[in-house]
Amino acid sequence: MAKIMVFQHVPYEPLGTLDPLIRSQRHRIRYVNFGREPNAKPDICSYDALIILGGPMNIGQEDEYPHLVTEQRVIRQAMQQDIPVLGICLGAQLIAAAAGAKVYQAPKKEIGWYPITPTQAAQNDPVLGHFDECENIFQWHGYTFDLPKNATLLATGEQIAHQAFQLKNNVYGFQFHLETDLSLIQRWLKLPQHLKELGLDKAKARVDSIWQETHYRIDRSLALSHKVFNGFLSLLPKVNEKHQFIHRDFLN
Repeated sequence: MAKIMVFQHVPYEPLGTLDPLIRSQRHRIRYVNFGREPNAKPDICSYDALIILGGPMNIGQEDEYPHLVTEQRVIRQAMQQDIPVLGICLGAQLIAAAAGAKVYQAPKKEIGWYPITPTQAAQNDPVLGHFDECENIFQWHGYTFDLPKNATLLATGEQIAHQAFQLKNNVYGFQFHLETDLSLIQRWLKLPQHLKELGLDKAKARVDSIWQETHYRIDRSLALSHKVFNGFLSLLPKVNEKHQFIHRDFLN
């Protein structure tokens, strides 16, 4: 049984489609909720994987959100101990920053569905290798990052070049939100802070357009998320494999 530490920043950015996959494989989840415990000091040593979720804060706001420094320390510790790491949106930016790359405001926000193209390096990757030539993936971010040193770029976008990367074979950063499902996107489109971000005078039209496209795109997104996240989870220790063999031999 693998133990997974999850960094969560706000209640409306959960594991999403990752949650049932993790539970179906009987892995244990321990949340570190920095929204509730901003001064938490988690120790990754006894865990088998680290997942860092999204959030509205950004690199450069460490004075207001000191846990951003804590998270980068834990990410570096996980990489040093060869623990698999997955970062989503802010999580990807935190991995990039922890690896010494620059994180900064993007020239344009990406909110809604955007085409993502896998690189040639992604073709044989156990996680991103499930992408077709072009996939439309849900996004909600205003920051981007330089590619960390020694990282492999796995996916690019038309507006934001660095959409997915890999470090050390088992560390992945996704700028996009492949964990979203229909209910989560609907929730995001109703949040007052998100409506404000869309521009109050244009919010309804943007929401209607994104919601309409969501119904068209969501089935493929869900199928892809299942394959991609299972690819990441395949990097974790198997569930009680030795115990199951012993139990089966005893019954025979």
